[in-house]
Formats: sequence, C-alpha cells, structure tokens
Amino acid sequence: MTSISRTRARAVETLSLDATDTRNALSAALVSDLAAALTDCGEDPGVRAVVLTHTGSTFCAGADLRDPPDPDALVALLRQIVELPKPVVARVTGHVRAGGLGLLAACDIAAASTTATFAFTEVRIGVAPAVISLPVIPRTDPRALARHYLTGERFDPAQAVRLGLLTTTADDVDDALAPILDGLRRSSPQALTETKQLLTARVLETFDRDAAALTALSARLFSSDQAREGMTAFLERRDAAWVV
Repeated sequence: MTSISRTRARAVETLSLDATDTRNALSAALVSDLAAALTDCGEDPGVRAVVLTHTGSTFCAGADLRDPPDPDALVALLRQIVELPKPVVARVTGHVRAGGLGLLAACDIAAASTTATFAFTEVRIGVAPAVISLPVIPRTDPRALARHYLTGERFDPAQAVRLGLLTTTADDVDDALAPILDGLRRSSPQALTETKQLLTARVLETFDRDAAALTALSARLFSSDQAREGMTAFLERRDAAWVV
C-alpha cells in the first residue's frame, strides 16, 4: 500500500503524504513512494505543476526514527524536487518538523495556513539538520535561521515567511494558492521548466558541493551515543539526559 495519494485537476497533480499513523514521518517507504510519484509527474506531459500536501494534522514529522530512510535516498528525494522540470508547490495546513522542513525548502513555492507550526527539532535529539541543509540554507536568511537551527524552538507561519521557508500564509491556504496555481496553468510548460532552472541553479550548486559531506555527517551523528539517548528519550516522552 502506497503512502502517497494522488489527484489531478486541470493539469495540477496533487501528491498527499498519507501515512497518518506515523504523522507522515519520512520512512524508507514514504521516501521511495514519493520519489516514484514525482518521477511519474515529471515524465507526464499532462502535468503542468505538482502540489505537495498531506492528510491529517501533520505535514511531516521529520525522519521516522523506527524506519529511517537511507541518507542518500533522502538527498536524492530533495534533489528530485529541486530538479523536477515542473514547479512543485507545498500546501501545508498542519505541523512541520525537522526533515519535513527539508521538503518544504525543496519546493519552488510554499504556502501554509495560519494554524501551521514549524520547528527544526534535530538538536533536541542529539543530531543536526544536516541533509536538509542542502535546500534550506540557500533559501533562507542566515541570521534568522541560526536561532531556529540552534534552539529547536517552534515558530509560526509569519516567522517562516520572514525566514524564507514559506512564500505566503493565509487563514485559508487554498485561497492563497488559487492565483498561484492559476498563474502556473497559464504559463508555457517550456517557460516554466527553463525559469525553474534559473531559480534553482544556486541550490543545485550546494547539492553538488556539500551532499557527500552532509550525508556522512548525518550518518555519523545518528549512530552516536547522544543520538541514541535523544531518540530514546523522544520515544519515551521524557527529557534527554543532557537537559539542564
């Protein structure tokens, strides 16, 4: 059973993360299913743009600690979103944590309802936002990002817009997306592909330069003693040993 549900309306394909039992966490299966769906969309001439959204109250809870994806597979998925020859638009109405923010940053346009919440929680379980930095750092304000990377604090959609993670926020996210999707439907497929390449060139330079090092960093940290303590504490719903 796939963890991605799909619908299409007027050449816009909507891919919904649909693993609500794990709060759409990035499991090996979900990463594989999403990559396959994106490949289909990229090759289908009937698809003008892709909307990436979710079922349930959480867009994505980050890495699935019980069934984590291979770091190389996550890098490949993030790069696939950035390189897809069609615009990818994130639609968020719930919570986004850790690795889920990597998905958000990889998208070309991102919109969220005012009830959404965000947090880079990696530091609280003993790891770093390593792989997701590939799309996050090139697209965000470095001074604003430092606070949230280092503290793991939760922040709201208005701050996510200031940070550069979101394009827009509104009480009704679909109202906010309506003119955006209309604009994409009115645009030439060739023009969209070429314009997206202009916009993503610097992001892809970061992938080319840093992917290997950040993948190695992720693997090292996830196998560390502090990460084991942090993940155990998270699963047991208690403070980690280092909390003072």
